[in-house]
Amino acid sequence: MPTPGLSPDLTADQDPSVFISTTFFPGADINPHLSDLVLSSSDSVLFYVHAHILLASSDNGFNSLLPFTSDNRLSRFHTGENHIAVAEDSSSLNIVLHNSYDISSAQYSPSFETLVSAVVSLHTYGISLDRCLVPSTPLYNSLLSHAPLRPLELYILAASYDRYELAVSTSSHLLSFTLSSLTDDMVDKMGAKYLKRLFFLHFGRTSALKRLLLPPPHPHAPTNSCSFSDQKSVSRAWALVAAYLAWDARPDMSTHTIKTALCSLEEQVDCDICRTSLNERIRDLVIQWSLIKVSISFTHIPWQQRTI
Repeated sequence: MPTPGLSPDLTADQDPSVFISTTFFPGADINPHLSDLVLSSSDSVLFYVHAHILLASSDNGFNSLLPFTSDNRLSRFHTGENHIAVAEDSSSLNIVLHNSYDISSAQYSPSFETLVSAVVSLHTYGISLDRCLVPSTPLYNSLLSHAPLRPLELYILAASYDRYELAVSTSSHLLSFTLSSLTDDMVDKMGAKYLKRLFFLHFGRTSALKRLLLPPPHPHAPTNSCSFSDQKSVSRAWALVAAYLAWDARPDMSTHTIKTALCSLEEQVDCDICRTSLNERIRDLVIQWSLIKVSISFTHIPWQQRTI
């Protein structure tokens, strides 16, 4: 079956196993000039393109596949034909060419694997990722749409090519990831810089949660029905629940879990003033926890300064 976006429209003398791209076909209106180069994918799909477009988008002569003369015109190959077979399949090559022409390929809904393969190929063909893999670009948005389900793979891809913005946006989906499950291969691909920031994110949030849990509700002036001694029992109960939460502290712990555990203390409080103080303390803790940074950062700020 042909790749989405490709057509089996063939002339009578063509090999029936060859397909032609529906975007990059002879006479396509993607460029005012006639195509002067044919790229053949590994799955036998033909792409009719313009050599000057590929040369302009690449800093290595499209991986040295496009030799050109001193006047920047594509030189003829020894076969006399401008026809090049490439290693990429049609889905990946389609994305590479769309980015070379600065047009979106999002309408084809490429799979995550295809997008990853395309990024590798873009780098191979010398097409700057600073141009096509930055926030708001179609390729960036397509990749980021997979972050909820493929966060680790996407983070490793972003780290491998130093795509800081993509790594930051993806890292918030890794709060529940168990760092101890990282393999040596994953670590090698990720690199020390991005590995360090991921560890900082996890350990920093866990430490911040433990710190936020520590102070008990504020005491109030003693009354006839609630002395300082009575209030100490509230502080002890808080410390017990806080220790339970701190023991199981995780960077992805939800505010609902925290609030549910601490609100259970209200059943043990008879004093209305203590109850109000308890609720205010829980509300303040939940707010501060929600303000803790949820993504990596390359500017180290002490965690105690990241809350209000």
